[in-house]
Amino acid sequence: MDELEILDAVEQAALVRARKVSATELVDAAIKRIERKNPQLNAVIMPAFKRARDEARKLDGLSRADDDSRPPMLGVPFLMKDLGGQEAGAPCHMGMRFLKDAGWTESVDSHFAARIRRGGLVCLGRTNTPELGLLPTTEPEAYGATRNPWNLGHSAGGSSGGAAAAVAAGMVPVAHASDGGGSIRIPAAHCGLVGLKPTRGRSSFGPSAGERWAGFSCELVVSRSVRDTAAILDITQGGVPGDPYAAMPPERLYVDQIKTTVRPLRIGLLTKSPNGSIEVHPACSEAATLTAKALGNLGHHVEESFPEALADPEAVRSFVTIVACCIARTIDAVADKVGKPISAEDTEPLTWTLAEIGRACTAPRYIAAIETTHALGRRLASWWERYDLLLTPTTAQPAPPLGDLVPSKDNPLEAYARSAPYGCFTSLFNQSGQPGISLPVHATADGLPVGAQLVAAYGREDVLLRVAAQLEQAIPWKDRWPAGV
Repeated sequence: MDELEILDAVEQAALVRARKVSATELVDAAIKRIERKNPQLNAVIMPAFKRARDEARKLDGLSRADDDSRPPMLGVPFLMKDLGGQEAGAPCHMGMRFLKDAGWTESVDSHFAARIRRGGLVCLGRTNTPELGLLPTTEPEAYGATRNPWNLGHSAGGSSGGAAAAVAAGMVPVAHASDGGGSIRIPAAHCGLVGLKPTRGRSSFGPSAGERWAGFSCELVVSRSVRDTAAILDITQGGVPGDPYAAMPPERLYVDQIKTTVRPLRIGLLTKSPNGSIEVHPACSEAATLTAKALGNLGHHVEESFPEALADPEAVRSFVTIVACCIARTIDAVADKVGKPISAEDTEPLTWTLAEIGRACTAPRYIAAIETTHALGRRLASWWERYDLLLTPTTAQPAPPLGDLVPSKDNPLEAYARSAPYGCFTSLFNQSGQPGISLPVHATADGLPVGAQLVAAYGREDVLLRVAAQLEQAIPWKDRWPAGV
Protein backbone atom coordinates (compact mmCIF):
# COMPACT_ATOMS: atom_id res chain seq x y z
CA MET A 1 0.00 0.00 0.00
CA ASP A 2 1.20 3.51 -0.76
CA GLU A 3 0.69 6.23 1.82
CA LEU A 4 -2.13 7.87 -0.18
CA GLU A 5 -4.10 4.65 -0.72
CA ILE A 6 -5.23 4.38 2.91
CA LEU A 7 -6.62 7.94 2.99
CA ASP A 8 -10.27 8.66 2.31
CA ALA A 9 -11.36 11.37 -0.12
CA VAL A 10 -11.74 14.04 2.54
CA GLU A 11 -8.17 13.41 3.74
CA GLN A 12 -6.78 13.44 0.21
CA ALA A 13 -8.52 16.71 -0.62
CA ALA A 14 -7.19 18.25 2.62
CA LEU A 15 -3.63 17.43 1.55
CA VAL A 16 -4.13 19.22 -1.76
CA ARG A 17 -5.76 22.22 -0.11
CA ALA A 18 -2.82 22.42 2.33
CA ARG A 19 -0.43 22.16 -0.65
CA LYS A 20 1.24 19.09 0.83
CA VAL A 21 0.51 17.09 -2.32
CA SER A 22 -0.65 18.09 -5.79
CA ALA A 23 -3.70 16.91 -7.71
CA THR A 24 -1.31 15.45 -10.27
CA GLU A 25 0.43 13.41 -7.59
CA LEU A 26 -2.91 12.05 -6.32
CA VAL A 27 -3.99 11.12 -9.83
CA ASP A 28 -0.66 9.56 -10.80
CA ALA A 29 -0.66 7.43 -7.64
CA ALA A 30 -4.22 6.25 -8.33
CA ILE A 31 -3.35 5.39 -11.93
CA LYS A 32 -0.44 3.25 -10.73
CA ARG A 33 -2.76 1.42 -8.34
CA ILE A 34 -5.29 0.78 -11.10
CA GLU A 35 -2.59 -0.50 -13.44
CA ARG A 36 -1.30 -2.82 -10.73
CA LYS A 37 -4.59 -4.11 -9.31
CA ASN A 38 -7.13 -4.00 -12.10
CA PRO A 39 -5.82 -7.02 -14.04
CA GLN A 40 -6.89 -9.21 -11.11
CA LEU A 41 -10.27 -7.56 -10.63
CA ASN A 42 -11.53 -6.22 -13.99
CA ALA A 43 -13.20 -3.30 -12.25
CA VAL A 44 -12.08 -0.46 -14.54
CA ILE A 45 -13.10 -1.20 -18.14
CA MET A 46 -12.52 2.19 -19.80
CA PRO A 47 -9.41 3.96 -18.51
CA ALA A 48 -9.19 7.68 -19.22
CA PHE A 49 -5.73 8.40 -17.83
CA LYS A 50 -4.58 11.09 -20.28
CA ARG A 51 -7.75 13.10 -19.76
CA ALA A 52 -7.38 12.71 -15.99
CA ARG A 53 -3.79 13.91 -15.98
CA ASP A 54 -4.74 16.93 -18.11
CA GLU A 55 -7.55 17.77 -15.66
CA ALA A 56 -5.24 17.35 -12.67
CA ARG A 57 -2.74 19.80 -14.12
CA LYS A 58 -5.53 22.37 -14.48
CA LEU A 59 -6.59 21.80 -10.88
CA ASP A 60 -3.02 22.30 -9.69
CA GLY A 61 -3.40 25.89 -10.83
CA LEU A 62 -6.51 26.22 -8.66
CA SER A 63 -4.66 24.87 -5.66
CA ARG A 64 -2.77 28.13 -5.46
CA ALA A 65 -5.97 30.19 -5.28
CA ASP A 66 -7.74 31.40 -2.17
CA ASP A 67 -9.57 28.79 -0.12
CA ASP A 68 -13.03 30.17 -0.94
CA SER A 69 -12.57 29.66 -4.68
CA ARG A 70 -11.30 26.08 -4.49
CA PRO A 71 -13.67 23.13 -4.89
CA PRO A 72 -14.10 20.92 -1.81
CA MET A 73 -12.74 17.66 -3.32
CA LEU A 74 -9.85 19.29 -5.14
CA GLY A 75 -7.84 16.69 -7.08
CA VAL A 76 -9.39 13.55 -5.58
CA PRO A 77 -9.28 10.56 -7.99
CA PHE A 78 -12.71 9.22 -8.96
CA LEU A 79 -14.27 6.59 -11.22
CA MET A 80 -17.60 6.75 -13.04
CA LYS A 81 -19.88 3.73 -13.34
CA ASP A 82 -20.62 2.83 -16.94
CA LEU A 83 -24.35 3.24 -16.40
CA GLY A 84 -25.42 6.87 -16.12
CA GLY A 85 -22.86 9.50 -15.25
CA GLN A 86 -22.56 10.39 -18.94
CA GLU A 87 -19.45 12.39 -19.84
CA ALA A 88 -19.11 14.38 -23.05
CA GLY A 89 -16.72 12.64 -25.44
CA ALA A 90 -16.51 9.49 -23.30
CA PRO A 91 -18.07 6.06 -23.91
CA CYS A 92 -21.21 4.97 -22.09
CA HIS A 93 -22.10 1.39 -22.91
CA MET A 94 -24.33 0.39 -19.97
CA GLY A 95 -22.82 -3.11 -20.05
CA MET A 96 -24.16 -3.63 -23.59
CA ARG A 97 -22.09 -5.35 -26.25
CA PHE A 98 -24.31 -3.55 -28.80
CA LEU A 99 -23.07 -0.12 -27.68
CA LYS A 100 -19.51 -1.37 -27.28
CA ASP A 101 -19.47 -2.67 -30.85
CA ALA A 102 -20.97 0.62 -32.06
CA GLY A 103 -18.19 2.58 -30.32
CA TRP A 104 -20.83 4.81 -28.74
CA THR A 105 -19.73 8.01 -26.99
CA GLU A 106 -21.83 10.67 -25.28
CA SER A 107 -22.11 14.26 -26.49
CA VAL A 108 -22.98 16.04 -23.24
CA ASP A 109 -22.24 15.70 -19.54
CA SER A 110 -24.95 14.52 -17.19
CA HIS A 111 -25.72 16.91 -14.34
CA PHE A 112 -24.17 14.36 -11.98
CA ALA A 113 -20.89 14.24 -13.93
CA ALA A 114 -20.79 18.04 -14.22
CA ARG A 115 -21.26 18.45 -10.47
CA ILE A 116 -18.57 15.87 -9.74
CA ARG A 117 -16.17 17.84 -11.92
CA ARG A 118 -17.14 21.16 -10.34
CA GLY A 119 -16.55 19.56 -6.95
CA GLY A 120 -12.91 19.04 -7.93
CA LEU A 121 -12.93 15.26 -8.39
CA VAL A 122 -10.93 13.85 -11.29
CA CYS A 123 -12.47 10.96 -13.22
CA LEU A 124 -9.92 8.31 -14.23
CA GLY A 125 -12.32 6.17 -16.26
CA ARG A 126 -15.44 4.04 -16.10
CA THR A 127 -16.26 0.89 -14.16
CA ASN A 128 -17.89 -2.40 -15.07
CA THR A 129 -21.62 -3.05 -14.73
CA PRO A 130 -24.03 -5.82 -15.78
CA GLU A 131 -26.05 -5.17 -18.92
CA LEU A 132 -28.53 -2.38 -18.11
CA GLY A 133 -27.92 -2.94 -14.38
CA LEU A 134 -30.26 -5.90 -14.17
CA LEU A 135 -28.40 -8.28 -11.85
CA PRO A 136 -26.80 -8.22 -8.38
CA THR A 137 -23.58 -9.49 -9.94
CA THR A 138 -21.28 -7.81 -12.46
CA GLU A 139 -20.56 -10.36 -15.19
CA PRO A 140 -21.56 -8.81 -18.53
CA GLU A 141 -20.79 -10.54 -21.82
CA ALA A 142 -19.43 -7.23 -23.11
CA TYR A 143 -16.63 -6.80 -20.57
CA GLY A 144 -16.37 -9.97 -18.50
CA ALA A 145 -16.67 -10.59 -14.78
CA THR A 146 -15.55 -8.24 -12.02
CA ARG A 147 -14.01 -10.12 -9.11
CA ASN A 148 -14.42 -9.42 -5.42
CA PRO A 149 -11.17 -8.14 -3.83
CA TRP A 150 -11.93 -10.16 -0.67
CA ASN A 151 -12.16 -13.43 -2.61
CA LEU A 152 -11.39 -13.46 -6.33
CA GLY A 153 -13.71 -16.42 -6.90
CA HIS A 154 -16.75 -14.44 -5.75
CA SER A 155 -18.88 -11.69 -7.20
CA ALA A 156 -18.33 -8.05 -6.28
CA GLY A 157 -22.10 -7.55 -6.42
CA GLY A 158 -24.11 -5.50 -8.86
CA SER A 159 -24.94 -3.49 -10.55
CA SER A 160 -22.22 -1.17 -9.21
CA GLY A 161 -19.80 -4.08 -8.87
CA GLY A 162 -16.93 -2.48 -10.75
CA ALA A 163 -17.15 0.64 -8.62
CA ALA A 164 -17.26 -1.36 -5.38
CA ALA A 165 -14.33 -3.59 -6.33
CA ALA A 166 -12.23 -0.56 -7.27
CA VAL A 167 -12.88 1.27 -4.00
CA ALA A 168 -12.52 -1.84 -1.84
CA ALA A 169 -9.16 -2.55 -3.49
CA GLY A 170 -7.96 1.00 -2.86
CA MET A 171 -7.71 2.10 -6.49
CA VAL A 172 -9.66 5.26 -5.65
CA PRO A 173 -11.25 6.38 -2.37
CA VAL A 174 -14.73 6.83 -3.79
CA ALA A 175 -16.58 5.96 -7.02
CA HIS A 176 -19.88 6.68 -8.72
CA ALA A 177 -22.65 4.12 -8.23
CA SER A 178 -26.37 3.91 -8.96
CA ASP A 179 -29.24 2.00 -7.39
CA GLY A 180 -32.52 0.84 -8.96
CA GLY A 181 -33.18 -2.13 -6.67
CA GLY A 182 -30.15 -2.27 -4.40
CA SER A 183 -27.29 -1.63 -6.81
CA ILE A 184 -25.39 0.71 -4.47
CA ARG A 185 -26.15 -1.14 -1.25
CA ILE A 186 -25.62 -4.73 -2.47
CA PRO A 187 -22.06 -4.28 -3.82
CA ALA A 188 -21.22 -2.10 -0.83
CA ALA A 189 -22.25 -4.97 1.45
CA HIS A 190 -20.37 -7.56 -0.62
CA CYS A 191 -17.16 -5.50 -0.77
CA GLY A 192 -17.09 -4.00 2.75
CA LEU A 193 -18.03 -0.40 1.90
CA VAL A 194 -20.43 2.38 2.80
CA GLY A 195 -23.26 2.65 0.28
CA LEU A 196 -26.03 5.25 0.55
CA LYS A 197 -29.05 5.15 -1.74
CA PRO A 198 -30.38 8.70 -1.52
CA THR A 199 -33.96 9.86 -1.54
CA ARG A 200 -35.83 9.96 -4.85
CA GLY A 201 -35.33 13.42 -6.32
CA ARG A 202 -32.24 14.19 -4.24
CA SER A 203 -30.22 14.67 -7.43
CA SER A 204 -30.97 15.01 -11.13
CA PHE A 205 -30.75 12.56 -14.04
CA GLY A 206 -30.77 15.49 -16.47
CA PRO A 207 -30.35 16.58 -19.09
CA SER A 208 -30.91 13.23 -20.85
CA ALA A 209 -33.65 11.89 -18.56
CA GLY A 210 -36.12 12.93 -15.91
CA GLU A 211 -36.17 9.58 -14.16
CA ARG A 212 -34.94 6.00 -14.54
CA TRP A 213 -37.09 2.94 -13.88
CA ALA A 214 -40.17 5.04 -13.03
CA GLY A 215 -38.35 6.78 -10.19
CA PHE A 216 -36.80 3.64 -8.66
CA SER A 217 -33.23 4.55 -9.61
CA CYS A 218 -30.90 7.14 -8.11
CA GLU A 219 -27.18 7.94 -8.11
CA LEU A 220 -24.44 8.56 -5.57
CA VAL A 221 -21.24 6.66 -4.66
CA VAL A 222 -19.67 3.78 -2.80
CA SER A 223 -16.98 4.85 -0.34
CA ARG A 224 -14.86 3.73 2.62
CA SER A 225 -16.11 6.40 5.06
CA VAL A 226 -19.37 8.03 6.07
CA ARG A 227 -17.89 11.50 5.71
CA ASP A 228 -16.86 10.79 2.10
CA THR A 229 -20.43 9.77 1.31
CA ALA A 230 -21.74 12.93 3.00
CA ALA A 231 -19.25 15.13 1.16
CA ILE A 232 -20.20 13.74 -2.27
CA LEU A 233 -23.90 14.03 -1.46
CA ASP A 234 -23.31 17.72 -0.69
CA ILE A 235 -21.68 18.14 -4.10
CA THR A 236 -24.29 16.27 -6.16
CA GLN A 237 -27.58 16.93 -4.34
CA GLY A 238 -30.19 19.31 -5.71
CA GLY A 239 -32.48 19.15 -8.72
CA VAL A 240 -32.64 21.28 -11.84
CA PRO A 241 -35.64 22.95 -13.50
CA GLY A 242 -37.85 20.40 -15.20
CA ASP A 243 -37.04 17.43 -12.97
CA PRO A 244 -40.15 15.35 -12.20
CA TYR A 245 -39.22 14.99 -8.50
CA ALA A 246 -37.58 17.26 -5.96
CA ALA A 247 -36.51 16.24 -2.47
CA MET A 248 -36.55 18.92 0.21
CA PRO A 249 -33.03 20.44 0.40
CA PRO A 250 -31.05 19.82 3.59
CA GLU A 251 -30.97 22.51 6.26
CA ARG A 252 -27.15 22.52 6.14
CA LEU A 253 -24.29 20.58 4.66
CA TYR A 254 -24.38 16.84 5.31
CA VAL A 255 -20.68 16.88 6.24
CA ASP A 256 -21.59 19.26 9.07
CA GLN A 257 -24.65 17.28 10.11
CA ILE A 258 -22.69 14.09 10.78
CA LYS A 259 -20.76 15.95 13.49
CA THR A 260 -23.87 16.80 15.50
CA THR A 261 -25.23 14.92 18.51
CA VAL A 262 -27.88 12.33 17.75
CA ARG A 263 -30.93 12.22 20.00
CA PRO A 264 -32.06 8.74 21.11
CA LEU A 265 -33.99 7.17 18.24
CA ARG A 266 -36.65 4.47 18.01
CA ILE A 267 -35.42 1.79 15.61
CA GLY A 268 -37.24 -1.27 14.29
CA LEU A 269 -35.27 -4.47 13.70
CA LEU A 270 -35.93 -7.04 10.97
CA THR A 271 -33.56 -10.02 10.67
CA LYS A 272 -35.69 -12.41 8.58
CA SER A 273 -36.88 -11.89 5.02
CA PRO A 274 -40.10 -9.85 5.15
CA ASN A 275 -42.42 -12.66 4.04
CA GLY A 276 -40.29 -15.50 5.44
CA SER A 277 -39.83 -17.15 2.04
CA ILE A 278 -36.10 -16.42 1.66
CA GLU A 279 -33.43 -18.00 3.84
CA VAL A 280 -31.15 -15.49 5.52
CA HIS A 281 -27.52 -16.53 5.99
CA PRO A 282 -26.50 -16.49 9.68
CA ALA A 283 -23.73 -13.95 9.08
CA CYS A 284 -26.19 -11.60 7.36
CA SER A 285 -28.68 -11.74 10.22
CA GLU A 286 -25.78 -11.36 12.66
CA ALA A 287 -24.79 -8.15 10.89
CA ALA A 288 -28.16 -6.68 11.82
CA THR A 289 -28.20 -8.02 15.40
CA LEU A 290 -24.64 -6.83 16.08
CA THR A 291 -25.60 -3.41 14.77
CA ALA A 292 -28.71 -3.43 16.94
CA LYS A 293 -26.57 -4.12 19.99
CA ALA A 294 -24.21 -1.28 19.09
CA LEU A 295 -27.14 1.09 18.59
CA GLY A 296 -28.52 0.10 21.98
CA ASN A 297 -25.15 0.84 23.57
CA LEU A 298 -25.28 4.26 21.92
CA GLY A 299 -28.54 5.04 23.68
CA HIS A 300 -31.07 4.20 20.96
CA HIS A 301 -34.14 2.03 21.55
CA VAL A 302 -34.18 -1.00 19.24
CA GLU A 303 -37.08 -3.44 19.08
CA GLU A 304 -38.29 -6.07 16.63
CA SER A 305 -40.70 -4.35 14.26
CA PHE A 306 -41.04 -3.74 10.54
CA PRO A 307 -43.68 -2.43 8.10
CA GLU A 308 -46.07 -5.23 7.20
CA ALA A 309 -46.25 -3.86 3.65
CA LEU A 310 -42.76 -5.26 3.03
CA ALA A 311 -44.28 -8.75 2.94
CA ASP A 312 -46.81 -7.94 0.20
CA PRO A 313 -45.99 -10.12 -2.86
CA GLU A 314 -47.90 -7.76 -5.12
CA ALA A 315 -45.24 -5.10 -4.52
CA VAL A 316 -42.54 -7.38 -5.93
CA ARG A 317 -44.68 -8.27 -8.95
CA SER A 318 -45.22 -4.58 -9.62
CA PHE A 319 -41.49 -3.94 -9.38
CA VAL A 320 -40.76 -6.58 -12.04
CA THR A 321 -43.54 -5.32 -14.31
CA ILE A 322 -42.28 -1.74 -14.20
CA VAL A 323 -38.63 -2.73 -14.70
CA ALA A 324 -39.54 -4.96 -17.66
CA CYS A 325 -41.44 -2.12 -19.34
CA CYS A 326 -38.53 0.25 -18.75
CA ILE A 327 -36.05 -2.24 -20.23
CA ALA A 328 -38.19 -2.55 -23.35
CA ARG A 329 -38.17 1.23 -23.71
CA THR A 330 -34.41 1.42 -23.07
CA ILE A 331 -33.69 -1.04 -25.87
CA ASP A 332 -35.81 1.04 -28.25
CA ALA A 333 -34.07 4.23 -27.14
CA VAL A 334 -30.61 2.69 -27.61
CA ALA A 335 -31.56 1.51 -31.10
CA ASP A 336 -32.85 4.99 -31.96
CA LYS A 337 -29.69 6.80 -30.88
CA VAL A 338 -27.35 4.39 -32.66
CA GLY A 339 -29.59 4.29 -35.72
CA LYS A 340 -29.68 0.51 -35.93
CA PRO A 341 -32.32 -2.01 -34.80
CA ILE A 342 -31.53 -4.32 -31.88
CA SER A 343 -32.30 -8.03 -32.09
CA ALA A 344 -32.22 -10.79 -29.49
CA GLU A 345 -28.68 -11.64 -30.65
CA ASP A 346 -27.53 -8.12 -29.72
CA THR A 347 -28.47 -8.44 -26.03
CA GLU A 348 -28.01 -10.93 -23.21
CA PRO A 349 -30.82 -13.49 -22.77
CA LEU A 350 -32.22 -11.92 -19.59
CA THR A 351 -32.31 -8.44 -21.10
CA TRP A 352 -34.26 -9.59 -24.14
CA THR A 353 -36.65 -11.77 -22.13
CA LEU A 354 -37.52 -8.92 -19.77
CA ALA A 355 -37.98 -6.58 -22.71
CA GLU A 356 -40.41 -9.04 -24.29
CA ILE A 357 -42.35 -9.17 -21.02
CA GLY A 358 -42.41 -5.38 -21.02
CA ARG A 359 -43.63 -5.21 -24.61
CA ALA A 360 -46.46 -7.61 -23.78
CA CYS A 361 -47.63 -5.47 -20.85
CA THR A 362 -50.75 -3.42 -21.54
CA ALA A 363 -50.93 0.25 -20.62
CA PRO A 364 -53.64 -0.36 -17.97
CA ARG A 365 -51.52 -3.09 -16.40
CA TYR A 366 -48.50 -0.78 -16.28
CA ILE A 367 -50.57 1.98 -14.66
CA ALA A 368 -51.88 -0.56 -12.12
CA ALA A 369 -48.27 -1.46 -11.23
CA ILE A 370 -47.48 2.23 -10.75
CA GLU A 371 -50.54 2.61 -8.51
CA THR A 372 -49.48 -0.43 -6.45
CA THR A 373 -46.02 1.11 -6.04
CA HIS A 374 -47.46 4.45 -4.92
CA ALA A 375 -49.74 2.70 -2.46
CA LEU A 376 -46.74 0.79 -1.10
CA GLY A 377 -44.98 4.09 -0.45
CA ARG A 378 -47.94 5.39 1.54
CA ARG A 379 -48.20 2.17 3.56
CA LEU A 380 -44.49 2.20 4.39
CA ALA A 381 -44.57 5.89 5.35
CA SER A 382 -47.16 5.21 8.04
CA TRP A 383 -44.66 2.94 9.89
CA TRP A 384 -42.10 5.76 9.93
CA GLU A 385 -44.60 7.93 11.79
CA ARG A 386 -43.81 5.72 14.83
CA TYR A 387 -40.17 4.82 14.17
CA ASP A 388 -37.11 6.78 13.10
CA LEU A 389 -35.20 3.98 11.35
CA LEU A 390 -35.53 0.39 10.18
CA LEU A 391 -32.52 -1.90 10.62
CA THR A 392 -32.12 -5.00 8.40
CA PRO A 393 -29.38 -7.09 6.83
CA THR A 394 -28.44 -5.50 3.52
CA THR A 395 -28.68 -8.85 1.72
CA ALA A 396 -29.96 -12.26 2.72
CA GLN A 397 -26.83 -14.00 1.43
CA PRO A 398 -23.13 -13.10 1.11
CA ALA A 399 -21.49 -12.53 -2.27
CA PRO A 400 -22.13 -15.57 -4.49
CA PRO A 401 -19.42 -17.43 -6.41
CA LEU A 402 -18.82 -16.05 -9.89
CA GLY A 403 -21.11 -17.71 -12.41
CA ASP A 404 -23.87 -18.50 -9.92
CA LEU A 405 -26.23 -15.81 -11.19
CA VAL A 406 -25.34 -15.78 -14.89
CA PRO A 407 -28.58 -16.37 -16.84
CA SER A 408 -28.74 -19.30 -19.25
CA LYS A 409 -30.08 -18.94 -22.77
CA ASP A 410 -32.63 -21.70 -22.16
CA ASN A 411 -34.14 -20.21 -18.99
CA PRO A 412 -32.84 -16.67 -18.36
CA LEU A 413 -35.50 -15.85 -15.78
CA GLU A 414 -34.30 -18.64 -13.49
CA ALA A 415 -31.13 -16.75 -12.53
CA TYR A 416 -33.19 -13.57 -12.14
CA ALA A 417 -35.47 -15.38 -9.68
CA ARG A 418 -32.44 -16.73 -7.80
CA SER A 419 -31.30 -13.13 -7.34
CA ALA A 420 -34.14 -12.53 -4.86
CA PRO A 421 -31.96 -13.01 -1.73
CA TYR A 422 -29.85 -10.04 -2.77
CA GLY A 423 -32.68 -7.56 -3.23
CA CYS A 424 -35.30 -8.69 -0.72
CA PHE A 425 -34.24 -6.06 1.84
CA THR A 426 -33.46 -3.28 -0.64
CA SER A 427 -35.74 -3.08 -3.67
CA LEU A 428 -38.97 -2.03 -1.98
CA PHE A 429 -37.29 1.16 -0.80
CA ASN A 430 -36.48 1.97 -4.41
CA GLN A 431 -40.22 1.75 -4.97
CA SER A 432 -41.00 4.01 -2.01
CA GLY A 433 -38.14 6.40 -2.79
CA GLN A 434 -36.78 6.31 0.76
CA PRO A 435 -33.07 6.62 1.56
CA GLY A 436 -31.17 3.57 2.80
CA ILE A 437 -27.54 2.99 3.71
CA SER A 438 -25.46 -0.20 3.88
CA LEU A 439 -22.65 -0.26 6.43
CA PRO A 440 -19.74 -2.77 6.50
CA VAL A 441 -20.23 -4.08 10.01
CA HIS A 442 -19.56 -7.82 9.75
CA ALA A 443 -18.13 -10.72 7.72
CA THR A 444 -18.63 -14.44 7.19
CA ALA A 445 -16.35 -16.97 8.86
CA ASP A 446 -14.28 -17.14 5.69
CA GLY A 447 -13.91 -13.38 5.42
CA LEU A 448 -16.55 -12.24 2.93
CA PRO A 449 -17.99 -8.87 4.00
CA VAL A 450 -21.69 -8.56 4.83
CA GLY A 451 -23.55 -5.37 5.61
CA ALA A 452 -26.37 -4.00 7.71
CA GLN A 453 -28.90 -1.62 6.21
CA LEU A 454 -30.58 1.36 7.85
CA VAL A 455 -33.62 2.94 6.18
CA ALA A 456 -35.04 6.36 7.04
CA ALA A 457 -38.19 8.24 6.15
CA TYR A 458 -38.35 10.06 2.82
CA GLY A 459 -35.85 12.91 2.69
CA ARG A 460 -34.03 12.00 5.93
CA GLU A 461 -30.50 11.26 4.76
CA ASP A 462 -29.42 13.51 7.62
CA VAL A 463 -30.63 10.97 10.19
CA LEU A 464 -29.04 8.07 8.32
CA LEU A 465 -25.66 9.76 8.03
CA ARG A 466 -25.56 10.90 11.67
CA VAL A 467 -26.32 7.40 12.94
CA ALA A 468 -23.92 5.86 10.41
CA ALA A 469 -21.17 8.15 11.71
CA GLN A 470 -21.92 6.93 15.25
CA LEU A 471 -21.66 3.31 14.14
CA GLU A 472 -18.42 4.01 12.28
CA GLN A 473 -16.90 4.86 15.65
CA ALA A 474 -18.57 1.97 17.49
CA ILE A 475 -17.75 -0.69 14.86
CA PRO A 476 -14.60 0.64 13.14
CA TRP A 477 -14.11 -0.59 9.59
CA LYS A 478 -11.68 1.87 7.98
CA ASP A 479 -8.62 -0.28 8.70
CA ARG A 480 -10.12 -3.45 7.19
CA TRP A 481 -8.50 -4.15 3.82
CA PRO A 482 -8.64 -7.19 1.55
CA ALA A 483 -5.36 -9.09 1.42
CA GLY A 484 -3.57 -9.85 -1.80
CA VAL A 485 -4.71 -7.01 -4.07
